[in-house]
Amino acid sequence: MRILDRYIIREVLTPFVIALLVFTFILVIPFLIEYAETFIAKGVPVAVVLRIMGTLLPQALALSIPTSLLVGLLVAFGRLSSDREFVAMQACGIGLTRLLRPVTFLTVLAWAATSYVMIVALPNANQTFNEIRFGIISARAEGEVKPRFFFQDFPDLVLYVREVPSAGGWNGVFMADNRTGQTPAVYLARHGRVLLNSEKRTVEMLLEDGSRHTADPSGTYEVIQFNRLVLSVNPEAVFPRKGPQKGDNEMTIAELQARGAELEARGESAHNQRMAIHRKFSIPVACLVFGLIGLALGATNRRDGKMGSFVFGLGVIFLYYVPLFLGPALAKGRLLTPWLAVWLPNILIGALGTVMLARRARSADQPLMASLPALWQRLMRIGQAEKNANHATARVPSSEPRAPRRMRIPGLLDRYVAATYARVFMTAAFGLVGIFYVSTFLDLSDKVFKGQASWQMLGAFFWYISPQYVYYVLPMAVLLASLVTIGLLTKNSELVVMKACGISLYRVAVPMLVGAVIAGSVLFVLDQTILGAANRKAETLRRTMRGLPADLPDALNRQWIVGSGETIYRFDYYDPGTRQLLRLTTFQFSDGMQSLTARTFAERATYDGRDTTWRAEQGWRREFDASGNTRAFESFEQAPLAIEPASYFGTQQPDPRFMSYSALRRYIVNLEASGFDVGEQQVALERKLAFPFVTLIMTLIAVPFAVTTGRSGAMFGIGVGIVLAISYWTAISVFAALGSGGAIAPLVAAWAPNMLFGAGAAYLLLTVKT
Repeated sequence: MRILDRYIIREVLTPFVIALLVFTFILVIPFLIEYAETFIAKGVPVAVVLRIMGTLLPQALALSIPTSLLVGLLVAFGRLSSDREFVAMQACGIGLTRLLRPVTFLTVLAWAATSYVMIVALPNANQTFNEIRFGIISARAEGEVKPRFFFQDFPDLVLYVREVPSAGGWNGVFMADNRTGQTPAVYLARHGRVLLNSEKRTVEMLLEDGSRHTADPSGTYEVIQFNRLVLSVNPEAVFPRKGPQKGDNEMTIAELQARGAELEARGESAHNQRMAIHRKFSIPVACLVFGLIGLALGATNRRDGKMGSFVFGLGVIFLYYVPLFLGPALAKGRLLTPWLAVWLPNILIGALGTVMLARRARSADQPLMASLPALWQRLMRIGQAEKNANHATARVPSSEPRAPRRMRIPGLLDRYVAATYARVFMTAAFGLVGIFYVSTFLDLSDKVFKGQASWQMLGAFFWYISPQYVYYVLPMAVLLASLVTIGLLTKNSELVVMKACGISLYRVAVPMLVGAVIAGSVLFVLDQTILGAANRKAETLRRTMRGLPADLPDALNRQWIVGSGETIYRFDYYDPGTRQLLRLTTFQFSDGMQSLTARTFAERATYDGRDTTWRAEQGWRREFDASGNTRAFESFEQAPLAIEPASYFGTQQPDPRFMSYSALRRYIVNLEASGFDVGEQQVALERKLAFPFVTLIMTLIAVPFAVTTGRSGAMFGIGVGIVLAISYWTAISVFAALGSGGAIAPLVAAWAPNMLFGAGAAYLLLTVKT
């Protein structure tokens, strides 16, 4: 390699590595939140959690390596063009085609790395992830039961527990047994747990110190007390099969070929397996295609080509992956062959890159866009002339006395810093949100192609998940904007000039601090208003598209609900129009749900609009003494029933993920009044208040840190921002898991990341030269 080749490679590698970290981190964040916090809270060893996170990397790298290569090429060539280095190369006789040598070297390396990920690493990592997760869930099935939530994953069983101690097991157990072939029964127990045997594939429910209530259709009611009771549960709920089965993404090429041959032998279509094989080769080839696009867009004599080419490059990424996942739908409809459905994006984008490269090779200064219409160009010239005339008028000396210029510097400074900060912030925010959209589309679009969901459903999911993406992206965008803004001011010596004019670093940072406060306020407002409801709807749509149970029952037909005063309600349906509950059963308890005091059944209950009064029809009521014997019984055609008001049954089941700060606080107060342990809810509540402060803390860290990094520039600031963001998200997950598990106080668990990073910010602010 010559000096020029090594220079180009060095220029590309830095933004490539930074983009690789950004894209990979963004793609791993949802899995980090979904799995890491849960596993740590359940006591899974840290080494196992890290291994699980390691198995998620190949899936992210398959997408992030090609896109990072394109971004690296665009940033590197954009920098060379803006600094007029490409002009110098042309003056020395170095044309665009000469730059193909280092670009080809980089694209071949990226192609080889992506090929290894797709062919070798990804199938092994996906299968290893499934096996580890399968083992954890199987070994810790009782940990899947959350306190004060109805658990219905065991077939024909409904389980509700008051507390889940960190040592294991459950306290205050209520279980409804509706298994076929047996009399419906209700169990109450002081303690309970699940007994698993993975070798024999048996699942047993152990209940201690409780009672069994049964009522047959003839009207006979029976109560049996027990000290220890073991119930066999269908093992398919915990051990769905002998082990996690391999899907197309977990199979090697040989296994896909064998699976396809097996399907064809049965007369079934094997187009999915064929496309999976071709996809293992077509996605790595995207690196070669993106190499052409990156060189054609990045290398230009125009000084303003850097940001325009970068934005256009992001559009190219999206245009590549849309047909990549639209092709299977066309193949399924027999409009395309399987191989063409997979290779079509490479063919289209590759042809576009070849044409653009040939056009740029003829004239690197030639724009890649169509010229504007003549009328529009004339209007633009007129507008520019009027603008120049206004500037000339403004420069005419006035007889009015003018304020000293030094008094106007702060206002000009604020606008200048704020404009730079806003420009970087918007670029980072839209770029990061775009990554979320692309990754989500790649994850869920196959459900549309397979007919499990519609495009309208996918569009609705994007609409409802957008607030959550904004909630994730704002802190990262604020951090990057602060680092890059100060980095640019430092690199261009503008910060030195400001200090020479008597303006301290603290004064320079005021616009950025204002931006951080605004972003933090947006986070809190989102959480207080639309975030919870939007997340609930998005989660329901996601599970529906994946073919899973909604697991977020609607208020109209969720069938089980907990009321105040230790009462459980079971009903078939709630009609909000007539305010009627159909086939309602109420269970009233005492002594922490260890004994049943009364049970009422009604075919229909109608709310009469007065406080808690309902009119029950065609039912019965049975009261019990402390030993479980029937103390009183009556049947009725109509009778008043005092339960919760109708509005209570029309509300959604409480879940901290889908509740605002004020709603969660009210829910915690009600739980505490009923004697429940609210440690996990307290952690969630404090996190809702602590998280918005991350924007301010990240800014306080970024400002002095960016100054101490010297003249390394914006790309170094982005790299530092990624490290800080990874560290902060890791701290949030670890402390939240420790708080949920009861290892530390909820207040400490929620605020510890802010306190740690805030202390670091204070140290940097006090030691940096202002």
